[in-house]
Amino acid sequence: MRGLLLGVAASCLLAAPSLAQSTPAPSPPAQATPEPSTLAPPTPAPSAPAPSTDATQNTEASDISKQVFGASGPMPEAKLDPAYGAFQRGYYLTALSLALPRAEKADPAAQTLIAEIYSKGLGVAESPARASSWYGLASKNGDVLASFELALMYQDGRGVPKNRAKAAELFKKAADAGYAQAKYNLALLYVEGVYAPPDLIKAAGLLKEAADADLPDAHYDYGNMLIEGAGVPPDDKEGARQIGLAAKQGVIGAEVDYATILYLGQGVSRDLKGAVSWYKQAADAGNPVAQNRYAKLLAVGEGVDLNMQEAAMWRALARRQGLTDPVLDKLLISIQPDDLKKAEERARFWPSTPPTAVAANQPAPVTAPLPAKDPLAAAATPAADAPAVDPQGNPAPIPATRPSGKQKP
Repeated sequence: MRGLLLGVAASCLLAAPSLAQSTPAPSPPAQATPEPSTLAPPTPAPSAPAPSTDATQNTEASDISKQVFGASGPMPEAKLDPAYGAFQRGYYLTALSLALPRAEKADPAAQTLIAEIYSKGLGVAESPARASSWYGLASKNGDVLASFELALMYQDGRGVPKNRAKAAELFKKAADAGYAQAKYNLALLYVEGVYAPPDLIKAAGLLKEAADADLPDAHYDYGNMLIEGAGVPPDDKEGARQIGLAAKQGVIGAEVDYATILYLGQGVSRDLKGAVSWYKQAADAGNPVAQNRYAKLLAVGEGVDLNMQEAAMWRALARRQGLTDPVLDKLLISIQPDDLKKAEERARFWPSTPPTAVAANQPAPVTAPLPAKDPLAAAATPAADAPAVDPQGNPAPIPATRPSGKQKP
């Protein structure tokens, strides 16, 4: 069980270039009016062969509003939200100007949108303090996301004085409203037992709810609690399933643990090749434990072809992160010096290929062949330092450069 809390950004909005315009940063109102405002529906554009700009913006606003309000069918005109539509398209200053009048009338969704803009510095100077003020107003007006984001700010001391007790209170507020990420963070506080009463049963219950919402880290931690029987009756089969779900969603620690589960056959049928595959995947991601265990399997050829050089390379990578293993050292004691040298060089350049290996794999340079000599020309030209002589030893007559057309009989 990891003690660090999960800081999950719940916004699913796409980033895009902001406008070149600038507006003065508004300050949060000193006191919010308790009655939130409702955005009036936009006037429908007249029919034309091509859709108007307003109609296009309303369509995009409808798309993002479906995410905000959770609607599944066509959005009623009264719920179209141009502020969120502009935010979605990357027009952050336009979104800010559209949201501000509503925020001043205690509209929690608009207040949260403004807080997001200042928290991330989207089109304006980043201002955690201003963001925390807007999150605070939105949280008081019932916005669940605002409560969660404000809890993270108190937890980290960003924009507000660090106060983990206040963070726990806000996590509980958001969790009670059904927010999955808040349930996960609150569960870890119950496990930690410092800023919330220690209670493994409550922690397990909250982790299950977060896992049911398909939160990857919740799958992993709830699976571990099931295997260990912490706060719940032990259940190896369900624990293995939960950890497998987390591994398939890219949680590196879960990939290592799931590989071990498959290797041991704990709660599942033993699957040696599957274990090797998960260890390799986590090793490629840089996990030292996976690198060490994958090296052992390579060193003995268990579930994978025996490869001492490859095993030595993964051992070197794990050592680089401070993990040493005398058992693995004994398995590699018989490695050839040349293989060990190559393994160490590969580890130095990992994940790239060593330059020497690249050079060794290059084809030999092609040189142009020398021009061939004409054998007839070579035979017709006497050597410069050997005068021509006849069989009696007298100098032979020098032949004419061009033969005569007539020959003596």
